[in-house]
Amino acid sequence: MDASTLPSQPSTSLPTDATNAAPSLTTPRSAVRARRTARPWLLGFVLPVGLALGWELAVRLGLAQGRLMPPPSKILEAFWSLARTGELWVHVGATLGRVLAGFAFGALFGTLLGAFAGASERFRWIFDPTLQALRAVPSIAWVPLFLLWFGIFETSKIILIAVGVFFPVYLGVAGAIAGIDRKLLEVGRVFRLSPFATVRRVMLPAVLPEWIIAIRSGLGLGFMFVVAAELMGASEGLGYLLLDGQQMGRPDQILAAIIAFALLGKVCDGIVVAATAPLTAWQDLRRGRL
Repeated sequence: MDASTLPSQPSTSLPTDATNAAPSLTTPRSAVRARRTARPWLLGFVLPVGLALGWELAVRLGLAQGRLMPPPSKILEAFWSLARTGELWVHVGATLGRVLAGFAFGALFGTLLGAFAGASERFRWIFDPTLQALRAVPSIAWVPLFLLWFGIFETSKIILIAVGVFFPVYLGVAGAIAGIDRKLLEVGRVFRLSPFATVRRVMLPAVLPEWIIAIRSGLGLGFMFVVAAELMGASEGLGYLLLDGQQMGRPDQILAAIIAFALLGKVCDGIVVAATAPLTAWQDLRRGRL
């Protein structure tokens, strides 16, 4: 039989598209996540940039007045003026130093007391009602008392910030430890883990995600409390810059200070997220952390 009359055999070679797509099956997970998060990161600029451009256009077209709410061009001008003279960096450094000091103390004591409250019911019965009542006290209510106790210098400001950081960290740690699934602890007993190994291999991985969220919440409250702290006779800091802008009738300076607060807080939160990411790398979540 002539070879030309034989039925053609199906080709075993892959199509060009399939061949090119094959390496994607072995693409590292980190690369896939990087591609997925690149666009959402850029999408985060859409809302603020869109609002800023819209307000700038409204003021320039005469549709709105920019006296009490200056357009972005005026705010950027004030921001650049403060940065060029170096005044902005002095205030940013003062605020950042206070927040970091207060955050360190508040996070430390919040983690320790939260661990005791989560692990010991008796400790929780004795101390938790008082701490929950103190948590409801507004930050500004502590100002006159701290001024009497610690004076108008840095000590009172740092303690006030530490109080703001303490409560979300305490609640997050206590709730995470108290909410550990009993089945996980039973697994540790089945494998005859020592108490230290149970804490390290069972309890700590269960608590870490909630602890990181509590740390981030505490850091955010630290930036809120620093405004009240810098009203306590401070001569430097972004809170002082806000007050100075109010007294001088300069809304552009006030908004520049608010933007500086937002940028500084976002940078610090990003550092916390990046620093704690290796602690929860074992998680296989449907979506990344906020």
